[in-house]
Amino acid sequence: MTEHMQTEVICPQCGSNRLYKDGLRYLADGTSIQRWLCRECYLRFTEKKPLQENKDWGINSSSALRFERQVCELLTEESKNLNAAANQQVAAGEVSQTKSGTLLEYAWKLKKRGLAEVTIAHRTRLLEQLLRKGAILSDPDSVETVLATEELTPAKKSLLVAAYASFTKTMGISWAPIRTKYQPKQPFIPLESELDQLIASCRRKTATFLQVLKDTGARSGEVCKLKWTDVNEKANTISINNPEKNSNARTLKVSSKTIAMITALPKTHGEYVFNPRLLTVENTFRTYRNRLAATLQNPRLKQIHFHTFRHWKATMEYSKTKNILHVMKLLGHKNIQNTLTYTQLIDFENEEYHSATADTVDQAKELIESGFEFVCDIDNMKLFRKRK
Repeated sequence: MTEHMQTEVICPQCGSNRLYKDGLRYLADGTSIQRWLCRECYLRFTEKKPLQENKDWGINSSSALRFERQVCELLTEESKNLNAAANQQVAAGEVSQTKSGTLLEYAWKLKKRGLAEVTIAHRTRLLEQLLRKGAILSDPDSVETVLATEELTPAKKSLLVAAYASFTKTMGISWAPIRTKYQPKQPFIPLESELDQLIASCRRKTATFLQVLKDTGARSGEVCKLKWTDVNEKANTISINNPEKNSNARTLKVSSKTIAMITALPKTHGEYVFNPRLLTVENTFRTYRNRLAATLQNPRLKQIHFHTFRHWKATMEYSKTKNILHVMKLLGHKNIQNTLTYTQLIDFENEEYHSATADTVDQAKELIESGFEFVCDIDNMKLFRKRK
């Protein structure tokens, strides 16, 4: 990596200077500018085009005046063009100023209030979408006009309204959020075999990250902040000491397999078990998931996200125990109403099971530790089962 790249070129998304050259972009005037690929967040971007230095390129130069024409003939049309161009420049300046000033101030206020970086980035991206559609964030009427005239899905409109409501509240702007007709869909619950296929298809770090999500039901941001001191190898427990969304800290029992996968990881992120940059982990996971979906020709796999593991864990725990308080404690919720959204009842009557028997205490213990559940006693044997 050259000194020029380290000091002058940085990723506009994550601020990293760990970059790869990604070819050239050729412009209409025959010149070219360098493209870059960020090694941290995998964003591709282009260097800003340098200012024109050739005086002959100026709009008042003789080379720019290709035709002789009389001003009186085109006065009206040229005035309209100039006014339109001026309006476009003013609008572009307002958008640029808003993005660099107001949005930065908004993001900084959220940061000071303790919101997660992922949440801040998500809300900021939604506000930038409003800007690109022509909205002026300081004018609620302008935003309402965009929301009313643009072709938006109910889900997208709901997200934009929520983001702008947060913006107006944070920046002290008076606005009554408009009503949106959006009913959240039931969460997608995959088969355990699909989750296991996905875990097996990933490389070691990503596979371990997914295994922890599956075993704990924790949020992806909570697992990203997992420290080596939070893992208890002897007790087979993981402590969630950096809960998100005002949840409770908690200590969760996990399988021996999960502990073994964690302890086999190299300590390349200091005190953290995984890369604390969630965006990087998400991009890597998405690549593995899409590749597996194409290989197995199973489009259901593309519906699996990090939060899907949390949905699956909560649903499975409620299916086994029928104890809503147990699931609430597992997820770290303070309000039981939040837990109810994760505990949808699904008919598992037609699912297939693995079965096993045990005639000694040690055999029964091994089966239980590997995920089997006791069914009944038959012919002096204990019968166990586990969903495929």
